[in-house]
Amino acid sequence: MNNRAAVRDFLISRRARVTPAQAGLPTSGRRRVPGLRREEVAVLAGVSTEWYTRLEKGHIRDVSYDVLDAVARTLRLDDEERLYLFDLARAARAETPDGTSQDCRSVAAADVELPPTVQWLLDSMTLSSATVTNRRLDVLAINPLGRALYSPMFDSPASGEPNHPNLARYHFLCPSARDFYGDWDVTADVLVGLLRTEAGRAHCDDVLHGLVAELSDASAEFRARWAKHHIVIHNRGTKLFRHPFAGPLTLAYHSMLLPISVQEAQMTTLCTAEPGSPDEDRLRMLASWSAPSSPTPAIS
Repeated sequence: MNNRAAVRDFLISRRARVTPAQAGLPTSGRRRVPGLRREEVAVLAGVSTEWYTRLEKGHIRDVSYDVLDAVARTLRLDDEERLYLFDLARAARAETPDGTSQDCRSVAAADVELPPTVQWLLDSMTLSSATVTNRRLDVLAINPLGRALYSPMFDSPASGEPNHPNLARYHFLCPSARDFYGDWDVTADVLVGLLRTEAGRAHCDDVLHGLVAELSDASAEFRARWAKHHIVIHNRGTKLFRHPFAGPLTLAYHSMLLPISVQEAQMTTLCTAEPGSPDEDRLRMLASWSAPSSPTPAIS
């Protein structure tokens, strides 16, 4: 990903989102642009118009964090968007003047081999779907219930490598995903937001940027969402599924970083049902079906 282009497109999209009224500016008169003008952002942030124009062209490398914070406040960035802007600045500072990186160690975290203890940990969770994914949304490890829950993805050739399918590839490239997810659009927004966030951090990850290019070429739905610069970092909420065997499922999920080493961590996502609910009964049925010693239940 071109860092300057990412900075430019992100700032322009957020400037267009803030109305003069929200910024405390007069709203009368004809305006040629949606949202704030560059000079208005500059005044509100306490910098010159020339300086802000240069920032919006992607020249973020030498900008102080105090000034970035002022711009973030002016553009009314939320906590996740502000963190993303600072990640873009850090990525720019890790580059040499010719655009190559001085430090690409972070890429290794996407390719690290998980220790066996991670799979032991996942397998010990018997009433929660548990997955470990990298920044590209490849499934690196999953417990039996998770594999049973996501069986349509594992069965789809469009998902990528059979034992390590990719959540985004399945979602945008496989037609059956629209039947599997109870709210396809919401999940699509989250997945693209996660990839957009990681692309800002992982300036050296050519495989990640290749995945984004592949999905942008193949899916107009992905391409439209990517252009919105939606950011997702703290990932939790509710997932709706229409499972081919268990039926409809409403599951709560939380994602968190699982440390693999001193410098490396991968994303772990747990999905489970409300205790005592019909969803828990269906999840228990799916867990029984996924147990190695249990026969596949009859489908009524």
